[in-house]
Amino acid sequence: MELIKYLYIYPWTNISINNCNTYLIGGENSILIDTGLDFCLKGVLDDIKRDGFDPEKIEHIISTHSHPDHFEGIKHFMQKDTLMALHPEEDRFLKEEGIGFYNMFGMSLPEYRVDFFLQEGEFKVKNTIFEIYHTPGHSPGSISIYWPEKKVLIAGDVIFQAGVGRTDFPGGDGNLLKQSIERLSKLDVEYLLPGHGEIVKGSTKVKRNFEYVADVYYNLI
Repeated sequence: MELIKYLYIYPWTNISINNCNTYLIGGENSILIDTGLDFCLKGVLDDIKRDGFDPEKIEHIISTHSHPDHFEGIKHFMQKDTLMALHPEEDRFLKEEGIGFYNMFGMSLPEYRVDFFLQEGEFKVKNTIFEIYHTPGHSPGSISIYWPEKKVLIAGDVIFQAGVGRTDFPGGDGNLLKQSIERLSKLDVEYLLPGHGEIVKGSTKVKRNFEYVADVYYNLI
């Protein structure tokens, strides 16, 4: 579903399955953000087709972090030319703790590769400029993606509508998560796109959501 021009959203609404929201940036680009669980990916790709895109032509996949519900579907693209990006700290986490972490959920670490690392700073794809923020706390290499032109923030599991990502998984850190949220709260955001749950639309609602999270959750994490 097109949210605004060149930005498509595929929110996950089945509360019995912990899959993530997936986002597609179109136009001259074709960037898929967070593939989700592998067995859920077909439904997402079918929705992408209905929006007029050929999933076989997706050029980039960006993973906000490597937890199974955001990352397992990456293996679907392993035999394709799609370029895959991850923060280097998240790649380290996968290599050092990934097998054990996936085993916690009765899963195997998926086959994956990293074609290039996303570091903090400007990220340009063709003529579109994004800003990458390293936002640890939920996981060591979590990133958030800010699209200044559209005032869009894709926050992964850093912050949700009236909620935050868990900090009790390996690599989680409540203090780091609060610092990450504070950094993101300073951005000029019209659309807050979280890794789970509903999108927050409008700068006033986004600002109130950051304030609510600070008031309610900072003493809990």
